[in-house]
Amino acid sequence: MKLLLDESVPWPLRGHFPGHEVFTTAYMGWKGKGNGELLALARDEFDVLITLDRNIPHQQRITEADVAVVVMIGELNTIEDLMPLAPRTMDALTTIRRGEIVSVSAE
Repeated sequence: MKLLLDESVPWPLRGHFPGHEVFTTAYMGWKGKGNGELLALARDEFDVLITLDRNIPHQQRITEADVAVVVMIGELNTIEDLMPLAPRTMDALTTIRRGEIVSVSAE
């Protein structure tokens, strides 16, 4: 599966998704893109967008974007706080489909 990490996700987290191709928005040259534009760009090249933006479900129509979105919800947006969510995110990747959004948290 090809994953895109939103710019809010610390780039070292990319190593915590073994078996997947993981890219960052910075690597793709998409840093600073708004959510709507980013989803449109991601649709053609990626299966899943991983973000920390809790508002994305309320701001965007994911079903129309035709890309899956995983929202990682941690206490802080630090690598140390998000690493424990990586296994749950990996689990979510096994069932998520295009046009779906899944939130992953420690709870």
